[in-house]
Amino acid sequence: MRLSGRIQNLKPTAVNSILAEVRELQAGGADLVSLMRGEPDLPTPPHIVEAAGRALSAGRTAYPDNRGEPKLREAVAAKLVRENGLSYDPGTEILVTTGATFGIYAALAAILDAGDEVILPDPVYDAYLSPVRLAGGVPVAAASAIVNGRFTLSREALEAAWTPRSRALVLNTPWNPTGTVFTRAEIESIAEFAAERDLWVIADEIYEAIVYGEARHVSPAAAVPAMRGRTILVNALSKTYSMTGWRVGYCAAPADAIRAMFLVLQQSSRGPATFVQDAAAAALAGPQECVAEMRAEYAARRTRVLEGLSGIPGCQVLAPEGGFFAMADCRGLGLASNDIRQRLLRQHGVVTVHGSAYGPAGEGTLRVSFASGGATLSRGLERLARGLKEIAQGAEAQPRTTESTTCR
Repeated sequence: MRLSGRIQNLKPTAVNSILAEVRELQAGGADLVSLMRGEPDLPTPPHIVEAAGRALSAGRTAYPDNRGEPKLREAVAAKLVRENGLSYDPGTEILVTTGATFGIYAALAAILDAGDEVILPDPVYDAYLSPVRLAGGVPVAAASAIVNGRFTLSREALEAAWTPRSRALVLNTPWNPTGTVFTRAEIESIAEFAAERDLWVIADEIYEAIVYGEARHVSPAAAVPAMRGRTILVNALSKTYSMTGWRVGYCAAPADAIRAMFLVLQQSSRGPATFVQDAAAAALAGPQECVAEMRAEYAARRTRVLEGLSGIPGCQVLAPEGGFFAMADCRGLGLASNDIRQRLLRQHGVVTVHGSAYGPAGEGTLRVSFASGGATLSRGLERLARGLKEIAQGAEAQPRTTESTTCR
């Protein structure tokens, strides 16, 4: 039987494609260490788990309010005031979703008409692409550049990506996969562009709590007052509270956008389980020391990555300002990033993601995850460093037949 033509426009994410390779190799007996996924290995804090248990014991297993349980929406509103300096009405301007992924899709479906273009920074988290296409949109890349050891997105690159069909800009800060945390000045410049070009901004802020050093998360809706009316803020508890499997997130936006997104949600989801929403409310409204402890742990792992991968010829690790991914700039090896990834996987038993999976501007880089620590990180870094050094030695011994792609 014939299937929908829309399916032809969808592709597996890079992680899922690589996972298929990994499972095939493991089935053949390969010993692999993964530095690939954004899956925190830290447990969900006990007070959140206990809140879910109390809710279950109290019989909180019926259908939830499809907009989100009032207690959770109120907790979201209080968090946005406390941490982001943003005021949203929990009754009309907040929507609870089954994770940030669904929030992104609901936002796109609510604002796009067929053929509308969505500007995406390049390299970009590739799971944005299919929701854009499902919603009838066309993804358009705004090419970044590596400047002073960090990926940057210029106003000129945004202007080059804009056309009269442009409808929205998806902005992720901290920025997966690059590790960049946009400064206030950068956010203000992006906001001015969006306002001048009459664009919606879908702000994916799922890594907001994981920042390092002097970096500070700034929401576009808070940086420029006029942006509140054109920003759809998307977030989830997955990374901040190590709740990836709980599948609970939220969106905040002007009331008309939330009404439209609620219509999308009603057709495809009933929202997270009631007891999960009670636990999420406890996470947002409860003690936040657990967040600081997790951030400190990720900071220590970040240091291990920077130290473990230093001094490799042809490669330089870009120190991430946020999130738990580090980009290794290996353009000096003169090989395509997927070739490097394949050699590391098949010859050295370590799993990474090639930067070109996230767009042409990522060519020549590798994304290295430190979401897992302990022995996994130690073994993975040892194999990765050894593998890159051997590749570098081979590159020096052989005449180069391919040229590295310079990030634009």
